[in-house]
Amino acid sequence: MEDNLSFYLNVVSAYSPVVIPHTNQFTFISKKTGIPQAYLWTGADDDVQLLGQFKERVMSVYHSSSGKQTIVGMDDKGNEKQQFYLMKEDGSFEALVFSPNHFHIFGGWKSDGYKIMYASNRRNIGYFDIYVLDLSTRKEELVFQFDGKCTPVCWLKGEENKIVISIQETNIFKSLMIVDLETKRMTKIGFNESQARYQALVFSSDGTTGYVLSDVNGDKLALYRFQVSDPSELERLYMDPQWDLEEISLSPTNESLIINVNAGGESVLKNYDLLTDKVTVLENIPDGVIDSISWLDNHRLLFAVKSPILPGDSWSYDFLEQQAKRLTYFGQCKEIEHLLTEPEVCKLNSFDGLEVPYFYFSRGQKPKATVVYVHGGPESQIRADFNPVIQYLVSKNFAVVAPNVRGSSGYGRNYIQLDDGRKRMDAVADLASLVEDLVQTKSIDSSRIGIMGRSYGGFMVLAALTHYPEIWAAGVDIVGISHFKTFLENTGPWRRKIREYEYGTLGEDDDFFEEIAPLNHLDKIQAPLLVFHGKNDTRVPVSEAEQLTKQMLEMGKDVELVVFENEGHQTEKIENHISMNSRIVEFFEETMIAGVGL
Repeated sequence: MEDNLSFYLNVVSAYSPVVIPHTNQFTFISKKTGIPQAYLWTGADDDVQLLGQFKERVMSVYHSSSGKQTIVGMDDKGNEKQQFYLMKEDGSFEALVFSPNHFHIFGGWKSDGYKIMYASNRRNIGYFDIYVLDLSTRKEELVFQFDGKCTPVCWLKGEENKIVISIQETNIFKSLMIVDLETKRMTKIGFNESQARYQALVFSSDGTTGYVLSDVNGDKLALYRFQVSDPSELERLYMDPQWDLEEISLSPTNESLIINVNAGGESVLKNYDLLTDKVTVLENIPDGVIDSISWLDNHRLLFAVKSPILPGDSWSYDFLEQQAKRLTYFGQCKEIEHLLTEPEVCKLNSFDGLEVPYFYFSRGQKPKATVVYVHGGPESQIRADFNPVIQYLVSKNFAVVAPNVRGSSGYGRNYIQLDDGRKRMDAVADLASLVEDLVQTKSIDSSRIGIMGRSYGGFMVLAALTHYPEIWAAGVDIVGISHFKTFLENTGPWRRKIREYEYGTLGEDDDFFEEIAPLNHLDKIQAPLLVFHGKNDTRVPVSEAEQLTKQMLEMGKDVELVVFENEGHQTEKIENHISMNSRIVEFFEETMIAGVGL
């Protein structure tokens, strides 16, 4: 089992491609060395070079508009406190923005290539202010203070002292503001009177026209245009009646926009002709999840693709040839490619009649056991992409079911908000309805059903085990929340206000937190539980796992806790990735196939 599983867990991908301006080159990130690092694609087939070697994970890469300077963002042991490093002419890197106890969020290069902008919480742990650094003098200047969470987006083209920032108002709602750095006056992009989602902002090359995705006038994210001279007036250009739009990219000629449509967890690319208003679907695009869209030149797109059978690589699309071409080949493993499985897209009617979509992975025969895989967020989404554990379990004749319960993104604003506040447990009830549907429609063995999830998905695991204990034969909780009250008290201060909009407010909703907390219902758990957490998690503190397992052990419950000392909210280092997922597979084999506990 270990040899076969290692093939799956050692599969890597190439993701987050970024074009280097004025070149036929791009950078991307991969875990090929065992930890995320930056790579350079030089423009020739299979000519890929490592862009420096860092001791910790590379989170991001940013190129100046001239293409001559590069900055890399790196954190420490998974703590997400990103620091910035400038690549020098000899290929080495120097620490450029370094304050290791604080977070830094990159906001772009100025067009002259001498200044960069970023946000940091140095003034107050819960506030993010905007800084500008002059690379020629290394002088740093605090240019805008904000008592909350704001993110720099870009400099406004043609305006020396104006920038655009994004203000996170709730877990899903954002405001985009044009800030005059001299007067500190903020001007909102879009309608003033309503909260909405705003994302994927791009500007025309002359800086006079902006394009943005928003659901300001409806349920779905649609494409809008505005004039910088009057940003409060939005003109809707395109809306898909069924799906959210999630990404846009403006062509170098300013004549068309590429629209990335999230069609139920898969991507559909469309071209919006700004001269004729005609919308067409791009043909010959590989199936799967597409992101990081940009332009290599006037007629070639660059993007990342991943699917259940494509672990992830960078592709181009030539508009003249109307063909896609694979540029990197990191996501390959010939030993298992023939075993990879595409899921069936299914739907169920939940306890209250709500239609809930899910992906069903199986080998087409009666499975020996079933695992329900719950995503995090909660406003995230299971997508049609590669998951090594899912694929391995399916190869061993497990069925794996990945639902997008109420509260998931991708299906409009109303669906996202169906689990807010005191509607929280309706999403957990969706899992019980899912199991009932699977027994009826897929003929699974109701005595051999496990559940696993990460982050908020970890809470869903714990809530399912405590509120529907008779359903589950095993559970795996990865960096999950065991009590919303203690989570909100101990998470990052800038996150607390945002998460309270989703989960409920400390003080006002303490009674509800106590009512639903898995920590208060551990006596009901019947299934063995396996728990993982990162010591340096700044989102869900490791104390959530420690208090859970401590009480369960005192009760004599079947529980095991694994803490990674050098990880945070994600599990990035290859040795930890292999260790964790190997143990998960063993655990499900032991508890649902062999029938023994931990």
